[in-house]
Parts: sequence; structure tokens; C-alpha cells
Amino acid sequence: MKDLTQVEQLTYDADTAALFGAVAAEPWAMFLDSNADSPGGGRWDILALAPRATLCTAGAVTEVRGGNRLTRTLADPMDVLREALGQRVDAAAAAELGLPFVGGAIGWLGYELGRRFERLDLGTPLPATAPQLAVGIYDWTLLVDHQARATYLVGQGDPADPRRQRLRRVAEGRLWARRRPFQVTGPPMSDMSHAGYARRFAAVQEYIRAGDCYQVNLARRWQAPVAGDAWAAYRRLRQVNPAPFGAYLSTPGMQVLSASPERFLAVRDRLVETRPIKGTAARHPDPDHDRALAARLAGSAKDLAENLMIVDLLRNDLGRCCETGSIRVPELFRLESYAGVHHLVSTVTGRLRSDADAPALLRACFPGGSITGAPKIRTMQIIDELEGAPRGLYCGAIGYIGFDGAMDTSIAIRTATVADGRLDFRAGGGLVADSDCDAEWSEIGLKARAMLELVAEFGADAGPASAPGPGSVRLRSDFA
Repeated sequence: MKDLTQVEQLTYDADTAALFGAVAAEPWAMFLDSNADSPGGGRWDILALAPRATLCTAGAVTEVRGGNRLTRTLADPMDVLREALGQRVDAAAAAELGLPFVGGAIGWLGYELGRRFERLDLGTPLPATAPQLAVGIYDWTLLVDHQARATYLVGQGDPADPRRQRLRRVAEGRLWARRRPFQVTGPPMSDMSHAGYARRFAAVQEYIRAGDCYQVNLARRWQAPVAGDAWAAYRRLRQVNPAPFGAYLSTPGMQVLSASPERFLAVRDRLVETRPIKGTAARHPDPDHDRALAARLAGSAKDLAENLMIVDLLRNDLGRCCETGSIRVPELFRLESYAGVHHLVSTVTGRLRSDADAPALLRACFPGGSITGAPKIRTMQIIDELEGAPRGLYCGAIGYIGFDGAMDTSIAIRTATVADGRLDFRAGGGLVADSDCDAEWSEIGLKARAMLELVAEFGADAGPASAPGPGSVRLRSDFA
């Protein structure tokens, strides 16, 4: 393999979000956001425009568009993605600079794609037109390194490609766009009352006692009517709830606003990492009280057991594509603090087999065990029965797979979508044998708080948005 990757260093601008804002409304504009402008922020931001090809899966059909050509296929979406990425490139020049991405696929996978991968026969019908995957193939991208204070234009192909020239103009701040305001035009409506949640909670407990499962992630949904520019809402979200895996994706008919704290799968030089989150406690403005809440979480037998269940599940999932004996757990029950919550986070690693690649690993582990439960297949059936509606993007994945085989993806939690004039978001939590219904109900509200605050701020009667409060804390990792 020849190294055909081209790298050009440009003038650094710390406000990547302002640069992206000029093009955020364009179809297939992608922003993977490390929130580096927040206290304790990450390192790498990735901006992409105008993909060479796009992949969209709905039902059993994946549409591939490139140039003036449209192809429809019933093949496995990961096989289609692998073919679209083409032969793996040697990106030695980019690797020397530590660049995490050299061009490739950026987009999202919806939770229901797991039905395809696991051959699940579920009771809830999935509309034939419901999107399950939206991915662009990008020859050229902007990478902003906030640690080294450097911006790189990176990619493959013809140096005279107009898409490359346009990205340079974005990086130089020479583009602007007139933006429409964003407004929530009605109150958010939830699919679940406290009584309804309690009934579902009791059903999960019965399944656990019967031996069907050990843990089930049960989620609640909110929807609100909206109008205007979803980018304005994302700009506010990244202030209110800065997260290491922020993202704004402008895909056909749907904008994605994500403030996810959780890495799903990363691959670099055949080394694999996943970082499941299980265990949540509220933050408190008083430092002493906040430390006490964190210490209580770190010593919670229930939360430690819940986390360990998912670690074991992910060890098994990684083992489907990793070398025998390579699976390790270098971090167990690490306490990490975010803008609104404390979490327990573990790290599971492995080494990818020579006959496996990033799409194969994604397929083998999808959807993430931390947002289904254990055992995965049975809990997905129970989730379908009790939630009664497709999850869509929620609990799917967002991220990239590079032409060089590198991958980094997040779990699509703390994530909202805007489509057909409606804002849609969900929050959930893992239920185990000794869970308490009221405590779990409160935890869901805690996880949804940032989105509900966002809805309130942009409500028809809301005043100007306020600045984020003091003490916002972020995780160390990001999309790199």
C-alpha cells in the first residue's frame, strides 16, 4: 500500500464551532466535537462536508449514492460500508503527526440496525422508511488539534478537488451563513408517566426473578414541536452539557445533536477499546456534598455489580473479533465526573484478529451492551416489548471509520434528533434485581435534565439563554 494521504497545516482557530456554523445547514455537514473550549475539554475536532458517496439504510435496503449513480442493495450494511471505504490506505504521514482520522466514513447507526445483525424477530414493527443508518464517505476533512493548537486539512485524491478548497475557506473563516432562530413551539410530551414506568419496572423484576435476564435498560421518551435552526440548539447544548463525544450531524431529513459521554468502540493499530458507563449520581454545587455523592457512588455495591455485568458482556462481544487471550480490563469502576452527573466507567481492551476489521467489530458488538442489558438478545426482546416503539438513533452509535482502518464511535445517549418539526430524545437506566423504582425514575430525570433545560430555554415564552453554571466538568477522552 502506498501512502497517498495528503496533509496541509492551516492557521489554527480555537472556535471550531463558529467555523462549522457557517456550513452547519448543508446536507451531510458533519461535526465531531470534543468541546475543547470548555473547562477540561478534549483534543480533536473533526469537520467534514460534501461526501464523495453516501449510504442510507431503511428496512432491508441500503441506498448508495455517488456522483450521479444510485444503487440499492439488500446486502449487510457493514459489507456495503466496507466496500464503500475501499482498500485500506497506508497513512504513515498522518500517523507521524498523530492525526486520528485521514478521511473515510462519518455518520450514525440506529439502534434498530441490531435487529439485522442479530436476526431478531421482535413484536414492534419497524416502518420500511425508518432510517437505520446514515453515513457519508469523505475524501477531505478538517482536523483541529486543540492541544497542539494546529489545524490540518487531511485527505485523499485530487489536490485540486473543490471540496478541499472549500474546507480551506471554512478553516480560514471566510464563509458565513444567515441563521434562523430555533424555537420550541409547544411543551415536551413523554411516552411514560410515573405509574406507567412503575408497571414496566415491575415487569422487568418478574423477568429477572424468572431467570430471563440479569439487567435491562429501560428508557423513557420525550418529544416537542420545534421550528428553526437546530444548530442554534446544539450550540446551546454544548454549553449546558459539554461532553467528550459531542456531535452535530446534518443527515437527510434529520439533524443529530449529541452530548454523549460514552465511548462505544475505538480501533487504532488493531488495538480495540470500549468504555462502558454503568452507575450514575447527581452533581451538587456544594463541593463537599458533591464529593460525598461521588464517594457514595464509588462504594455502591449495586452500581458496581451492574457495571461488572456489562463489562463481562462486552468482554464476550469483543472476543468475537479479537485475538484469543488478548481481552483485558485495565480500568474497572473508574469514577468520572461530567457537567451534571458522576458516572462509573470501566475500560475493556483487546487486539483485533488479522481476519477482522472495524466494520466487523462494529457488527459483532452492536448495539452496545451498556444500553441493552444482559444477556443482550433477551434484553433487547424485553426492551421491545416494554417500550413498545423503535428507539431510532437512541442507543445506536455515532462516529467514524477511517480509510486506514481506524475507528472511534460513541453510544448515542444524551442525544436528540430533529426531524419533521419535532425534537425527540430519550433517557434510560439499567434495572437489576435490587433496583428501586423511585430511584431509577429519578435517575432518568437526571440524565434527561440537560435536554429538558434546553427545551425550556427555547420555549415560546422563554427569555434569552443564560450562561452555563460554574463547575462544569468534562471527561478526559474525546473522538481521538
